[in-house]
Amino acid sequence: MLEQLKIFRRHGRQYIPDITDVHLHQHFRGRPVITGRQTDGERLAECCPADAIATAPVRIDLAKCNFCGLCARSFPEKVRFTNDYRLATNIVSQLTVVEGNDLPLTVDRSSVRPEIKRLFGKSLKLRQVSAGGDNSTELELNACSNVNFDMGRFGIEFVASPRHADGILITGPVTRNMAAAVQVCYDAVPEPKMIVLAGVDALSGGVFAGSEAIDRSFIRKYHIDLYIPGNPPHPLTIINGLLDLCRDR
Repeated sequence: MLEQLKIFRRHGRQYIPDITDVHLHQHFRGRPVITGRQTDGERLAECCPADAIATAPVRIDLAKCNFCGLCARSFPEKVRFTNDYRLATNIVSQLTVVEGNDLPLTVDRSSVRPEIKRLFGKSLKLRQVSAGGDNSTELELNACSNVNFDMGRFGIEFVASPRHADGILITGPVTRNMAAAVQVCYDAVPEPKMIVLAGVDALSGGVFAGSEAIDRSFIRKYHIDLYIPGNPPHPLTIINGLLDLCRDR
């Protein structure tokens, strides 16, 4: 016991007590903000390798954004990235950041299906499906359960079988050879169930959008309960998004 106390004193408290109030490193790129200053909108849009920027007005689609920061480095007077990691939302229109609008992304409680809060507010089990992902988002999902973030203390866990799950969390753009597997997995989840998309590839197809190797018919067919942007999304983004969806906080 004495040895364990020595270890605790040396390492200190490793878990994050309040995941809603964390100040991340200044170089972390979270929610972008587009100022009202005049700039060459066409050049700004052309500099984006993910084709996530549009003009008139200037806006960034977080469903496509890789958070590479090239736009902010090229046009610092127009675009900057904040430390705001609360990026998850259940409203597609909120994924578009418009110039002059510095509002945070939120989960619209009025649009959440009532059974989600009633049944999953205290316990949520998800089956994660890597549908052609590059393992970046998958690694962050693994980190959600480590000693720092400890997602399990909120009753949120990933399970091995869809028959034990309350919904599926999809990463990756959904390749053609994974489309049937995603459908089979979803069908195996008992009703009521939810669908969560995590990472830019899952939200829009990312750099693979438009490829013949992609089949996103499943995404178009069903109601999506939560969108978690990022490439990859931070564990704090993932956990806070799931909690905002399932609980009144």
